[in-house]
Order: sequence, then C-alpha cells, then structure tokens
Amino acid sequence: MRELWGRLRTFFSGLSLREQALVAAVGALAVALVAVVVVLQLLAVGERLDGRVAAAEQQLDAMQRLRREFDDVNLRLGSVEQRIQQAPRGNLRATLESLAQQGGVPIESMEPQASPSHERYRETKVEVGLREVTLAQAVTYLQKIEESPQPLSIKALRIRTRSEQPDLLDLTFTVSAFEPI
Repeated sequence: MRELWGRLRTFFSGLSLREQALVAAVGALAVALVAVVVVLQLLAVGERLDGRVAAAEQQLDAMQRLRREFDDVNLRLGSVEQRIQQAPRGNLRATLESLAQQGGVPIESMEPQASPSHERYRETKVEVGLREVTLAQAVTYLQKIEESPQPLSIKALRIRTRSEQPDLLDLTFTVSAFEPI
C-alpha cells in the first residue's frame, strides 16, 4: 500500500501546477460526491428504520389488544368452567320441561341432538319446538332457561309468526348443557 501511495505522490509531483490543481479539484469533487452518496444512503436507511419502527409499534399495539382480548376471554372461560363444575347435575329434558311448566309454556317437541365430544366436558343438546305461544311466553321461557342454576345455553333460535294468528309465534331452538367428565 505504501508503495502505491509513493507512486501516486511521484506521479502527482511530476505534473504541472495547473494539472495538479485540476487533479486536486477532481479529487475533491469525487470525495464530495462519495460523501453525498453516503449521506443519502444513511438518510434512506433512517427512513427505512423509521418505517420499521412504526410497523413494529403497530404490531405491538395489535399484540397488546389481542392480549387484552385473550385475557378477557380466558377470564370468561374460567367463569363458565367454574359454573359448570359447581352447577347441579340433572337431565336436560326434565329441566326444560320443568321450566316450561313454571312459565306455562306448552312444548310441542323435544328432540335430542348429537353433540361433539370434548375431553373435559360432556355436552347434551336438545332441540325444543314451541307452537302457538305468545311473545311474553317465549321471552319468559327463554329467560328461565338463561337463569337456570344448571348452566344452559341456547345455541340456535328460529322464530316465525303464524299467518292465521299473527300474535302467536312458533319457536325452534337448541339448548345445550355441559357436565364435567
């Protein structure tokens, strides 16, 4: 490297003053151009980093929101599991019939439904059919199901009005009960 530097010095000292000035100006211009390119590259890197920081902050916000939602769902799940563990056991059909009698609601049909298996809970499903009931009767019955000490949930609900008697309804819904295995 020293040898190359020495040759360049010898070559430069062999030039006339005018040529030396011209070479120095071109060299200074080249150094300035390299400096500008380096500065532009650094600015581009800075902009990319700013974009990555903004994206990372958005991802962090999304993760924090998802974590809050997960914690909320987990808390609700724990509450439901505790309710299932502590709830009285009973025959779902008998419970639904008892609640219907309390509310004065005539049940037209009750059909057991297949339910998927789960490793921790057994789900029992029954499809209930009510015909020619008033809105008040339907609401009272559904409310009694929701307020039952046995953890029951209504999975599907279809309501139809009767064309010949518009003040009466036909309801079909599925009720599920869970018990620990």
